[in-house]
Amino acid sequence: MSIISDNLKRIKPSPTIAVTQKARELRAAGKDVIGLGAGEPDFDTPDNIKDAAIKAIKDGDTKYTAVDGTLELKKAIINKFKKENNLDYSIDQITVGTGGKQVIYNALMATLNKGDEVIIPAPFWVSYPDMVLLAGGKPKIVKCKEKDGFKLTPKKLKKAISKKTKWLILNSPSNPTGAGYTKDEIESLAKVLIKNKKIHILSDDIYEHIKYDNFNFFTIAQVSKLKERTLTMNGVSKSYAMTGWRIGYAAGPKDIIKAIGKIQSQSTSNPSSISQAAAVEALNGTQSFINERSDAFKKRRDFVVNSLNNIKGISCLKPNGAFYVFPSCKKFLSKKTKLKTDSEFVEKLLEKANVAVVQGSAFGLDGYFRISYATSMEKLKVAMERIKSFCENLN
Repeated sequence: MSIISDNLKRIKPSPTIAVTQKARELRAAGKDVIGLGAGEPDFDTPDNIKDAAIKAIKDGDTKYTAVDGTLELKKAIINKFKKENNLDYSIDQITVGTGGKQVIYNALMATLNKGDEVIIPAPFWVSYPDMVLLAGGKPKIVKCKEKDGFKLTPKKLKKAISKKTKWLILNSPSNPTGAGYTKDEIESLAKVLIKNKKIHILSDDIYEHIKYDNFNFFTIAQVSKLKERTLTMNGVSKSYAMTGWRIGYAAGPKDIIKAIGKIQSQSTSNPSSISQAAAVEALNGTQSFINERSDAFKKRRDFVVNSLNNIKGISCLKPNGAFYVFPSCKKFLSKKTKLKTDSEFVEKLLEKANVAVVQGSAFGLDGYFRISYATSMEKLKVAMERIKSFCENLN
């Protein structure tokens, strides 16, 4: 009998982490691999945030904190929601975790019973379905079409709802597509959800600040009739280039926040006290660098999208947020190329062209691949040339 639990057999390792690790291994072996698989900014954490962490260490802020975050950080989060989203929360409606990933995991573990359904629009962040499975729930995948901008429509949402539906997960701007839902699109989905009073919404807003082309961010908790049924997750990883600091947070109904704290008290306990001090400075300090970095990402996005659309056989939508594009490789999946799946396409791309990307099927939608342009323009130029040459050899 295996020591490994049957529950764990239901899930798979993260494909995005696997691609990044594979690229590292190949580089260590001397291969000139360009990794476009990582979902983290290539910029460094701003100095004022680093200085706050150093000060916390020197001041002796090195002890356990409250399980679900320090009072100072919770106040900073409350101020953030009020200032940026016009949402009011109390201290007992806020939780802080070791990254946004843990916050989502805790929420699902705290609320799902066996057989409860969670609606997940595809393409999706790779961890959503597996976290639902670990919590005993059932992922209900709704495939969203390219012609709809890879976004969930009210019609598809209505069709996916059943008596067992407990959550809808919304991610805007999206990983892996970069697609952001407009206020009108959110409000259209809200009309369906308002009629279905037992459904809660988990809004993953981690890419809130990385947006382009005058896209106005709007989160579903801003629909007043849904605020009490919405858990809004965010964090400092993407906007503040703090992926390694591991601080995520959420605001929502008191009973869910309390339950998340209960789970966390018996697992990791509190997030790092030093990281929390840094996060306070991130939220309360200067925000000027965010737009500067978004401008840099926009230039990269424009270059990558234009480059891909100039490759015969590749088509790519222009996203309005995050730092990903999700181009189609369907035209290369044929008898002529001997490639049957997007997984085979990206494996061959790595083998022949030394460019690491992630297959679309990992995100629940076959025939595509994800590129992260959170790397230098110099590397992106080389990568685009390699992808072009690779595709030309397939044609």
